Amino acid sequence: MSQAHSSRRVEGHQARKRFGQNFLNDDRVISQIIASFQPQPGQNVVEIGPGLGALTKQLLPAVNRLQVVELDRDLAARLPKTLAGMGELIIHEGDALKFDFTQLVSGDAGLRIIGNLPYNISTPLIFHLLSSSGQVQDMHFMLQKEVVERLCAEPGTSDYGRLSVMVQYHCLAEWLFDVPPEAFSPPPKVTSAIVRLTPYATPPFPCRDPRLLSEVVTQAFGMRRKTLRNALARYPADVLTSTGVDLSSRPETLSVADYVAITNAILDAAP
Repeated sequence: MSQAHSSRRVEGHQARKRFGQNFLNDDRVISQIIASFQPQPGQNVVEIGPGLGALTKQLLPAVNRLQVVELDRDLAARLPKTLAGMGELIIHEGDALKFDFTQLVSGDAGLRIIGNLPYNISTPLIFHLLSSSGQVQDMHFMLQKEVVERLCAEPGTSDYGRLSVMVQYHCLAEWLFDVPPEAFSPPPKVTSAIVRLTPYATPPFPCRDPRLLSEVVTQAFGMRRKTLRNALARYPADVLTSTGVDLSSRPETLSVADYVAITNAILDAAP
């Protein structure tokens, strides 16, 4: 505990708790992340939350032109000096949760997104990015390990929920490796992990209305301890049974394909 408090000042910057700032400073982990991401010249890459530039220093020379989104004005002001001469750096000051990432897309090349995400905004930010997934090539994120477990969870496990279903509908989710607290300054109280999310050009189980799918999944997991019959009571039982899904089962036992089948059946039954 004392280690975390004594090291809140990093490279002359006071780490801000309200921004969830924990700065990556382990060269071995940084090299692992870059090796997994494999940045190439000319790719359209954006880094969320570059912080003190630990990853940015490796990314910018590799791609020649890099866009970053940074909420902390002090850190944004430091970056041009820190990265001088490494390539073209375009800084967008603002909140990634409200940022329109589609404005960064140019030409046919998909946007590549990377970042060490603050734990307090990681889940809502992922949902925000999914809304633009059709224009994204891939995403590599450092997240709390618990969140990565949920992203990659399989049906029937305790980690499987709304986040699992919606992310896996849109993307292939790959848990790459874990990162210990001591790789950061100040060290967080949890283990982190790197995940790769690769949006599907066409989802394996296409849904005609992804917004309705989100509503169905939210409704189901809002009452995850109840049977599907009770959790989805707002929808006609005969419509649900037409999909072949067992209504006595619980929401966490259904696959992404099951939820898509339910959603499409509801659409078919609509007047």
